Amino acid sequence: MKVYIVDAFTDVPFRGNPAAVCLVEHEWDEAMMQHIASEMNLSETAFVHVDAVWEEGAQHPLGLRWFTPEVEVDLCGHATLATAHVLRQCGIVSGDRVSFETKSGILHAAYKESGGQCEITLDFPASSLMPVEDEALRVRLEEALGCSVHEVLRSRIELMAIVDSEQTVRSLEPNWEQLKACDQEAIGVLVTARAGESAHDGIDFVSRCFFPALGVNEDPVTGSAHCTMGPYWGAKLGKLSLTGRQCSAREGVVKLELHQERVYLTGTAVTIMDGKFTFS
Repeated sequence: MKVYIVDAFTDVPFRGNPAAVCLVEHEWDEAMMQHIASEMNLSETAFVHVDAVWEEGAQHPLGLRWFTPEVEVDLCGHATLATAHVLRQCGIVSGDRVSFETKSGILHAAYKESGGQCEITLDFPASSLMPVEDEALRVRLEEALGCSVHEVLRSRIELMAIVDSEQTVRSLEPNWEQLKACDQEAIGVLVTARAGESAHDGIDFVSRCFFPALGVNEDPVTGSAHCTMGPYWGAKLGKLSLTGRQCSAREGVVKLELHQERVYLTGTAVTIMDGKFTFS
């Protein structure tokens, strides 16, 4: 099985979010995929089912699944971007689009050459948010994050905490055990603020994303989280086109276009390693 390590949402090696992409030519073996993801020990490993060159208009999308070192997840933005990048690089996809069959439905990726680079745009579902009125939960979040939280909202699977400034986002040092125990219904916590100094770079909002319940304390750049944060900041700022910066140690930038119930995420990727698994 061929495997690639790709840095997503960056055009510079060792930045953005690394993902492993495995090209699967046979039937899925869930136990083996989980073993491989644990061995890779990246926030996500993607497994894409390829048995032929894919052409736009093909009747069947390519099967795609994502695993953290501990569990399978329903949606992952950066590993989808990395997968689309690898398929184009390897010549498996030669057209301008590719489609994937996933646990979150059919997802599409489009390619566009820009300035000597290939930009990839993902068509993802937008996440809806509900305000959280539970004062005890807000207090638990503040204790776990070590900062004041102005507003707490909930998506289907995550909590989102609004804080006062970009500097607060950058300086967070969460207590992982407390954060993991904050809410048993959420798989992670997104912390976000309107851009401060990053606004000079055309950034609209900043964030950091924590998923200790999935075995990933901090995800460097989380594409799917922008399907939650993007609509929120779009409404707050009155914009349909936004740019987010995730302020992890590796950092990364995600461009967004909001269109009704969809979010279009655009970024680039860099392959830094390729090889194959030698087990039989």
